[in-house]
Amino acid sequence: MKSIAIIGAGITGLTAAFYLKRSGVPVTVYEAGGRSGGVIQSVRQNGFLAESGPNTILETSPKISQLIRDLDLASRRLNSNPLAEARFVVRGKKPVAMPASQLGVFTSKLFNGKMKLALLREPFVSPRRAGPEESVAEFVTRRLNADFLDRMVDALVAGIYAGDPHKLSVQHAFPRLKALEDKYGSLIKGQMAGARERKKTGEIARDRAPKVSFDEGLQVLPDALAAQLGDSLKLKTPVTKLSQTADSWRVTTANGEAEHSAVIYCGTAFKLAELEINGAPISRSASGENSNEPVRRSALRAFSEIRHPPVASVVLGFRREDVTHPCDGFGMLIPKVEGFNILGTIFSSSLFPNRAPAGHILLSTYVGGERQPELATLPPEKLAELVCEDLRKLLGVRGKPVFQHVAFYPQAIPQYNVGYGKFKVLLEETEKSTTELFFAGHFRDGVSLADSIVSGGNVAERVQVLLGKS
Repeated sequence: MKSIAIIGAGITGLTAAFYLKRSGVPVTVYEAGGRSGGVIQSVRQNGFLAESGPNTILETSPKISQLIRDLDLASRRLNSNPLAEARFVVRGKKPVAMPASQLGVFTSKLFNGKMKLALLREPFVSPRRAGPEESVAEFVTRRLNADFLDRMVDALVAGIYAGDPHKLSVQHAFPRLKALEDKYGSLIKGQMAGARERKKTGEIARDRAPKVSFDEGLQVLPDALAAQLGDSLKLKTPVTKLSQTADSWRVTTANGEAEHSAVIYCGTAFKLAELEINGAPISRSASGENSNEPVRRSALRAFSEIRHPPVASVVLGFRREDVTHPCDGFGMLIPKVEGFNILGTIFSSSLFPNRAPAGHILLSTYVGGERQPELATLPPEKLAELVCEDLRKLLGVRGKPVFQHVAFYPQAIPQYNVGYGKFKVLLEETEKSTTELFFAGHFRDGVSLADSIVSGGNVAERVQVLLGKS
């Protein structure tokens, strides 16, 4: 049996490869870059541990804890500090803690009278059963009100997508919200009923899911996966062409060609748009002629249309006495109406131990996205100054940072904007019309780190079914 080709050694590709190899299926992972793990990169320096990309895994699925056990990483796993659960949203230029309970909403300073009334009214708002696809902004203002959008949802969207709620599709960016209205007619009714259903499946809501990392940061996970793959992982080996023959796929790289039983694409959407794919014709067009791949290749160029705004990660370390705010929580999100340059900040050293030396604090801040993409492209020193200025106003930061790490992602998070369904349909149609070709990853199955891990596990299961090994 020829190996399965996996394109992309981010967390999705690594997870898929690990489970396939574990089940006895040979794999070859092609990675264009010089390291595996994608945006996951942990940097240890001078006693600080900076995460260049995501900071935590939200353990929303039992498949995540299973992966950690399967890799024998349980002893290195860290759960977030239970005393650092508070999430802050900026209101009136100050971080205000989110209420810890549903009843707490009605005493919280985050919610004005109109917002509280909207919550009481929401179960009685008629569900929308038809009509054009809605943006997140349209959905929220219809079911709640504009204050909820501007003060809460805008901040949430910035934290997850670095996106714009007026552009993002509620159906694709937040499918669970849309599903609650479709099934229960109300978000609040659905939240209560959905909790019972999640209990049966073992899934956990995002706001209640354990936050997980490892003793030396998230990079422990991709490093462990890569170690399991050994020589099956080919770094600095970009794939330029895929060609399907009668009984295999031919993968072309700068180093030559290789034959594989199937291909799993786990790269980015914008690289998929550049990839030449020549699949064997397996159906006939209306004219009776064989459908040929140039049509499909042309269609896949549509993936270049998916918006990926630039984002910069700015991780700064300070002396504890130089930060007035206790930073005793997960972090803070900032609505656009508050007028700051940063999207939000994670209180990294409060979440997990050994992220900063004794007597110091580590703060991870994000800049850019759809809100102000031009800021993400600033030089590192300018970015650090910009972040320090906002943190001075918000957290009472004094003096200069004693540690600094900046990472820039020119094409960061895929935006599931209104109309995104056409890309998902195109992926499904391509898989149906081209045998032994699969797609997985954050441009298809969700943008969170947890989504990517689950996507990798799921595509491995699909391939095993194809091969009759499940």
